[in-house]
Amino acid sequence: MEREEIPCHGCEGRYRPRLNGGKGGSQAAFEAFIPRFLAVQSNQFLTGNSICIHGYIDSREPIDAISYMHVDDLDYLLSAWVKEVVDAGGVPIVIGGGHNNAYPIIKGVSESSGLAISVVNLDPHADTRAMEGRHSGNPFSYAYEYGFLGHYSVLGLHESYNNQFILDHLNEMKAFFTFYESWLEKPFKFQADIDKVYDSQFQNVMGVELDMDAIAYMSSSAFTPSGITVDQARIYVRKMASLEKVAYLHLPEAAPKNEREELIIGKTLTYLVTDFVKEYQKHHL
Repeated sequence: MEREEIPCHGCEGRYRPRLNGGKGGSQAAFEAFIPRFLAVQSNQFLTGNSICIHGYIDSREPIDAISYMHVDDLDYLLSAWVKEVVDAGGVPIVIGGGHNNAYPIIKGVSESSGLAISVVNLDPHADTRAMEGRHSGNPFSYAYEYGFLGHYSVLGLHESYNNQFILDHLNEMKAFFTFYESWLEKPFKFQADIDKVYDSQFQNVMGVELDMDAIAYMSSSAFTPSGITVDQARIYVRKMASLEKVAYLHLPEAAPKNEREELIIGKTLTYLVTDFVKEYQKHHL
């Protein structure tokens, strides 16, 4: 399959995490993923017949062109692409880039369905910061304010990395949120929190977000040594893929810096995507 490169000036994933004070490099995640994904075997568990590699957004801007100037270009391009896929009966899977892209993804699904959708996010950071200009720290604030996000659930927040404004804003949004520290104290709560979101949102149009920052020692825009395992990430994705009206999967913020990190990120993303597709097909096709 050929890769379509779409020029989108100023929209590459490295810019938005930097505007939020994070590390760039998330534009490299898709390139780490795609060769490992295409090497997956076709067998009784997954043939690939229902998978389409739709496109790849590539920035043509100089690496030091860090500004908000062209963020609307990316939002328009990505929301239109997502709406096109959903209108055609597909389920978008978005790999790489910053978490800023959650907003246009939610917007595209919402516009296709005509509803304010629900979203679940497994993430150390709620990404509900003030609407001070679009970046990776506030996509869910924008989606909620503009009426595209109806209900937000965020699992595994790190207590020391969300300021009081964020926590207050989550309460104002009537969001459901839990903390990673509670999983340290009571490991069974990891699955219990997933099940609670699953049960309460089962009949709603639901987007699934997994920030790669959540995985311990994963090279990402906000590296952490304390976080979930790859296997726990797989459990979360597999469960949410079986939601009745699951609308999309978004895996942002992985940022490989060398060949070893490219291998780890590429294989991890491949496991997550194949898990999602397998479980989706099992419950929907």
